[in-house]
Amino acid sequence: MNLCSSPRMKTLTKTQMQNPSGFSATLTLAFLMWAGSAALAPAQTQRPIPPAFGPHVNLSDADFAGSKSFGKEERIVGTYYFYWYDVYSKEHIIDGDGTDALTTHPPSLDDFSYKSVRWHRQQLQDMIAAGIDVVLPVFWGAPSEQAEQAHLHWSYAGLKPLVQAREELLLAGQHPPRIGLFYDTSTLQHNAWREHIDLTTDFGRRWFYATIRDFFSLIPPKHWAMIENRPIVLLYSAAFARKHDQSCIDFAKDQFAKEFGGRIPYLAREISWQVKADNTCAWGGALGLKNPGIASLGPGYDHSAVPGRERLVVPREGGKFYEENWLRFLRRPSPFVMLETWNEFHEGTDICESKEYGRKFIELTRKYADLFKQGWQAPWPKGSYTGAKSITVTLGQPNQENGLRQIENDDGITAPATMAERTCRTIKKGHYIYFVVDDSFKWSQTMPLAVEVEYYDAAPGTLGLEFDGSDVSAPFSGAYTRSAEVVQLTGSKRWQRARFSLPEARLLNSQNRGTDFRLATTASELYIGRVTLKRP
Repeated sequence: MNLCSSPRMKTLTKTQMQNPSGFSATLTLAFLMWAGSAALAPAQTQRPIPPAFGPHVNLSDADFAGSKSFGKEERIVGTYYFYWYDVYSKEHIIDGDGTDALTTHPPSLDDFSYKSVRWHRQQLQDMIAAGIDVVLPVFWGAPSEQAEQAHLHWSYAGLKPLVQAREELLLAGQHPPRIGLFYDTSTLQHNAWREHIDLTTDFGRRWFYATIRDFFSLIPPKHWAMIENRPIVLLYSAAFARKHDQSCIDFAKDQFAKEFGGRIPYLAREISWQVKADNTCAWGGALGLKNPGIASLGPGYDHSAVPGRERLVVPREGGKFYEENWLRFLRRPSPFVMLETWNEFHEGTDICESKEYGRKFIELTRKYADLFKQGWQAPWPKGSYTGAKSITVTLGQPNQENGLRQIENDDGITAPATMAERTCRTIKKGHYIYFVVDDSFKWSQTMPLAVEVEYYDAAPGTLGLEFDGSDVSAPFSGAYTRSAEVVQLTGSKRWQRARFSLPEARLLNSQNRGTDFRLATTASELYIGRVTLKRP
């Protein structure tokens, strides 16, 4: 998981992703390993889109007998399900160099395989124990993958035993989570046809729809997860598409209704998609709560076993980190929360039973899922800064933190400095300095705030501030709302003071690394001495 420099899109690498909220590079990396042999073939453009892969298509109302649906405001707990593991071939278990591919591990490797009905059944039973209502398999199927060996591709081959496992649990009188789609959009760029899909074209729109169609064609409708009788589809990042616009969403909904009994997908865009959808989700909840509409949260993060990554660890703190993010969510809940993830062992975001943590996170999930569904609202936290009129951080070596903490990020790496006999910090890489606010200072759903910044004007440029606000039209559903004030830097070589207003600030930790606001500069050189956040 790597965090990008700004809400703007730019070229992806294996370890550099486009969403300021952060998301998994493992998805892309693993796909590249799988598709490596296919990538040797010369590219052929715009081949015919094959017909639906599975049998459950051209449906009528009779096909939905026995299906169930959630209401629009019904409280739903979902999770992302990585079913790509196979102990028999060592797929996604052992790296190409023979080393362990997993940071955390399942309790046993016995029959640990997407091919195994028994393994899927155990996962679904544990999800029942955790209070999970919806499971979203991570799907890599795409028109390009419907080759002669497609039946061996885990994305296709793993769904039939998953459905069989759920059917067996239903027959036993249990209530396993219903199945929706997590559309892994990395296939828009990394696929066997070597196409980089432009979703503004007819070919691109048909490709996009076909991936959604193929998934649901493999799942009998009685097993679908639906909201108001509309099957749930959550999108991964838009950055993998060459281009995109509203037409791919509208086309997919229209075509799906024609082939699936009039049902229109309940389609949630990841915050990087510049389209209108039924809801908005954000990847990166394992690093800290995100809630642009569909919330996401997780237990922590550690991708130590993934080759080629810069170190990034968010400690679990014995479960404290997970509980704190649940409590943040329960202060301002939305009806739908996704847990990130059920079993992504590569990046250590798993909440399923594991060798390292046993069933601790299953039990914690059940505790908070029950509180969520009961309508319990967590109180605002009491602490050192409850009722305080201001909080500050004085930057230097080390920083002096009083309710406000400065956070390093890839696009905002700082170093201690001394300027005009005053200790401070300067930006060494990127154009940002990030800050997180102590939870005990937060007191409401939205807050009018102001930030004062003491800075040394070293070079010409601008100084601005972006905060986690309530303007959903702002970049990434308000996470990067820009303050109205912009300071013109002249290179005066003097210490100066700037003030920025933060109207209707949410401070939901929605920015990179779970931060609440960031300073942004275009100057080649800038020094920050003190930052103060004030109540009105």
